[in-house]
Amino acid sequence: MQSLALTLILTAGLAAATPAMADAVVGQPAPAFAGADLAGKPLSLSDFKGKYVVLEWTNPQCPFVEKHYGSGNMPSTQKQLTDKGVTWISIQTVGKDEAERTRTALQAWQKTTGAAPTKTLVDTDGTIGRAYQARTTPHMYVVDPEGKLIYAGAIDSKPTANPADVKTATNYVVQALGEAMGGKTVSQANTKAYGCSVKYPS
Repeated sequence: MQSLALTLILTAGLAAATPAMADAVVGQPAPAFAGADLAGKPLSLSDFKGKYVVLEWTNPQCPFVEKHYGSGNMPSTQKQLTDKGVTWISIQTVGKDEAERTRTALQAWQKTTGAAPTKTLVDTDGTIGRAYQARTTPHMYVVDPEGKLIYAGAIDSKPTANPADVKTATNYVVQALGEAMGGKTVSQANTKAYGCSVKYPS
């Protein structure tokens, strides 16, 4: 009995000593992160406090990402929202050995597709992706000016790789920001993200 009690006490002590990892939860502060943009300049979420921020997990080789860029949907959404003062950060999670090649490829791809994010960064160890529990490309998040996460999930309501579906889909990111910027509660704050799996380094 004493042995069991000692085990429980030790287990509780270890649990208390282990720092909790800040995960992304809608309605809670968005996990802080820092990195460098494609030009090598420091970039952190705190740089944009006081603004709405969209985080977009991306991968040019994913057909679901191609659906939204090839159709012009993602670039036009980026331009529409950044024209309203929203900061848009595109993120690709890769292993450290792929980081430099990925930065070069992303720059070329963004020029080809007309992409218009405010900033782009490469998550080279997966820390940012794991904190946000990013599972797919695309996987979208919206942070409000106070730093609170107000949306997490899919870019839209049609979970396919067919570009034709863009026209009849509800763009959840545009909807969430329209409601929030209009002083309303986001009506669909959590949706199921769809796309290719985020490739985390081992």
